[in-house]
Amino acid sequence: MEKAIALMEVQSLVAAIEGLDAMLKTADVRLIHIERRLGGRMVTIVIDGDVAAVTSAAEAGKAAAAQVGKVKLCEVIARPHPEIKKFLYTDDVEAP
Repeated sequence: MEKAIALMEVQSLVAAIEGLDAMLKTADVRLIHIERRLGGRMVTIVIDGDVAAVTSAAEAGKAAAAQVGKVKLCEVIARPHPEIKKFLYTDDVEAP
């Protein structure tokens, strides 16, 4: 089973929460990283899982977030390079 990550950047905290909720309910994925900038006005969410699950979760999250805010980016990266994993995974979350 190949692993993937998806990044979604939105322009409000409410849109980020709405998108993340849809992502986690749609497929077997997990939240691995969140970054808030400008006091929560720009939020980046990163999830991981297998490629099919991450792809479907990203599509659902993008659609849900777009209903309440502006989605700046939503991208799926299949088989991310190990250096990217070092950048995104924290000590609390183990890289697969």
